[in-house]
Amino acid sequence: MVLALPHVASGKVREIYSVDSHHLLFVATDRISAYDVILDPDIPDKGRVLTGLSLFFFDRLDVPNHLVGTDLGAIEGLDEDTRHHLLGRTMVVRRAEVLPIECVVRGYLYGSAWREYASGGGPTTEHLRPGLRMGERLDAPIFTPATKARTGHDLNITEAQAGDLVGHDVLAEVRTMSLDVYRWASDHARERGVILADTKFEFGVVDGRIILVDEVLTPDSSRYWPADQWHPEREMPSFDKQYVRDWLDATGWDHEPPAPRLPDQVVEGTRARYVEAYERITDRPFEEYLEAAT
Repeated sequence: MVLALPHVASGKVREIYSVDSHHLLFVATDRISAYDVILDPDIPDKGRVLTGLSLFFFDRLDVPNHLVGTDLGAIEGLDEDTRHHLLGRTMVVRRAEVLPIECVVRGYLYGSAWREYASGGGPTTEHLRPGLRMGERLDAPIFTPATKARTGHDLNITEAQAGDLVGHDVLAEVRTMSLDVYRWASDHARERGVILADTKFEFGVVDGRIILVDEVLTPDSSRYWPADQWHPEREMPSFDKQYVRDWLDATGWDHEPPAPRLPDQVVEGTRARYVEAYERITDRPFEEYLEAAT
């Protein structure tokens, strides 16, 4: 759907529009990608899960952020059908000068951090003690900044390199904020039977103040595991698109576009995992969010 607003940017999932000189409209679509390829078809309500969880956490985190609200009433150029489509998947946010790094926090050794560690270490894992296993809980959460890649995957960098990009005082501030938010969210999730293995944050600057921007603590920006299935040295099931990746890998696809079309059972199974993440973390039926939003 194309809006009658100036289009600012497109991401794999999100469309961003200009509202005025100080505000943007963030629209979370139902698109899903894997291996940097947009897949077909969409996952119904995925964008609403991402938005609902971001709203949930923005409302509870003691960190300044870019959220202004979800009311579309004052935005001109939206007809009734468009407004209905946008409900539940849209945020009005402050414009910010976004910092050119991803602020990743890891509480468990998994994914790219595990691969780096197992191959001898690198900027993410060089300070970790030897003898750790895949999926093991770290002695303390670690802050592992990365560059933002326009295409492909982000590149892990050292804190010194990140400080050169954003300024060392700024890096120290976002490092503290990232670790504090991770610890709070990790405790919140664990009380509900969910492990927050790792997550990434983005920060921006508005009027000289650092604020949290983009989505936050969603299954697209975080790795959530069911706590009762956690065990080191095993591949972990996730409340995210890992289910899609596993199906794609089983087809023998070479990761070059076009990707195989997702069958109905994979679409339904993926939606169920996203919805379960929302419901377990918020203690709220997803249907209630849909009813309230639409």
